[in-house]
Amino acid sequence: MTTEIRGKILWADDEIELLRSHVLYLRERGIEVFEVTNGQDAIDAVQKDRYDLVLMDQMMPGLDGIATLREIKDIRPTLPVVLITKNEEEWLMDEAISEKVSGYLTKPVNPSQIFLACKKVLEEERILDDKAASGYLQDFQEIETALSSNLDADGWWQLYGKLIQWQLEMDERKEMGLKPILEEQIANCNKVFTQFIVDHYLDWINSQPSDRPTLATDVVSKHLAPQLAEGKKMFLLVIDCFRSDQALTILPEIQRYFDVEVDYQISLIPSATPYSRNGIFSGLTLDEIQNQHPELWEKMKGDEHSMNREEKTLLREQLDRIGFRDKTLHYSKVAVAREGKSFLSKLGDRMGTDVISLVVNFVDLLTHHRAHSDLLQEMMPDESGYRSMVKTWFSNSWLLEVLRILSESDYQVILTSDHGSVRVKKAVRVAGDRDTSSGIRYKYGWNLNCSDKHALVIKQPAKYHLPEMGKGTDYLIAKEDRYFVYPTEYHKYRESLDNSFQHGGISMEEMLVPVLTLTPCP
Repeated sequence: MTTEIRGKILWADDEIELLRSHVLYLRERGIEVFEVTNGQDAIDAVQKDRYDLVLMDQMMPGLDGIATLREIKDIRPTLPVVLITKNEEEWLMDEAISEKVSGYLTKPVNPSQIFLACKKVLEEERILDDKAASGYLQDFQEIETALSSNLDADGWWQLYGKLIQWQLEMDERKEMGLKPILEEQIANCNKVFTQFIVDHYLDWINSQPSDRPTLATDVVSKHLAPQLAEGKKMFLLVIDCFRSDQALTILPEIQRYFDVEVDYQISLIPSATPYSRNGIFSGLTLDEIQNQHPELWEKMKGDEHSMNREEKTLLREQLDRIGFRDKTLHYSKVAVAREGKSFLSKLGDRMGTDVISLVVNFVDLLTHHRAHSDLLQEMMPDESGYRSMVKTWFSNSWLLEVLRILSESDYQVILTSDHGSVRVKKAVRVAGDRDTSSGIRYKYGWNLNCSDKHALVIKQPAKYHLPEMGKGTDYLIAKEDRYFVYPTEYHKYRESLDNSFQHGGISMEEMLVPVLTLTPCP
């Protein structure tokens, strides 16, 4: 019976004749082995032929293993090399690690050790793919069962976290071929989640914070107030339009400097900046701001782009209201790198402040610019590309340096967002007059109508603590992955908006918002 070839390796050892049983062991298991007895022959072999792995003895006549390794890496930088040596001194281990060897074995070695080292290099990706595929198919059934189990908000957060972990796993294991199945399952979950929000949100928004899941309006009272009461200094970081999957993508970078506790909050409806970010800073819904602070509301209500201009005032008022009138406050908002670097340069001067609050708009700007940029659409074709882009930005940003400095201070950091975003795929025709708002995932205006299959239709805004924006204001909140398009030039707008990332509607990606508590590592 012909054995399937599992890999082609080059073994360089001046005592290869004494390792004949090891060579035979590998060949019996489908690994082609080509033998040389010195470093120069190994270099010549690599120049003439392609190998999947090199096994390299350290002590050989002429060039030793490390010197040979360097020559081989000059020829084929990505060729894996396993170093085998009798020398157990740490300096050699350090040297091997610095040369990025794929393995390090100390003689004497038995055949199974050699086989395992080869298997790890030759088949690790396939084994991990198979294991991940098996794990996901098992979790698939558990998730489907959970969907029919009447989940509460905590249950939805845990389920969404499991889906995110599989998204991140499949980012790493792109050959698994299960991504379409995961995307379909997420869509199915969003359908059930949307109904869950429709069924419960009205009760939540009209309940006391102690009787509901944490909403955007509860973030300061729940996550900052207890720490402030203990005399701690707090840094509130709000990254606009920052999804939970993106938060978990950058988590390893943050954990270099902080112990991290991961929690969640639920965005307000609509899941958009004027509603949820004002909710975070004020502790109030927009209609409560309208009623309790009419002078601020007059400044805010001009258009949606100016509705967050009073965040510093609202945060100051909230701190005073919940018993922290004596706490000093600094508030900054950063939209571009220049402003971020300026904030970083002045951070030391602000370290005595009790509460520092920073809004970062990069992710939100990235989301909006993608819809109009062929280049960004090429770089961010889907959620995986979006996560990768955010991770690249964060890893090289001034913001990571801000966090590093804070990790050496006595500040505790709360990192959260106002809402996430979702990739929209289904256009819904909605007619409106010239005064109807321009949102893609939510609209308000007069006499708006839509099938409740496609949107949450709100005819009585006061029940949802939404402001009246004129007489007879109706709200439409898109469900799942739908978006609103006017009947006029329907196909034109559909072409430009389909597969874009939007926010304002009801989906796990938009409404299940991360709250990370960062405590400097001891």
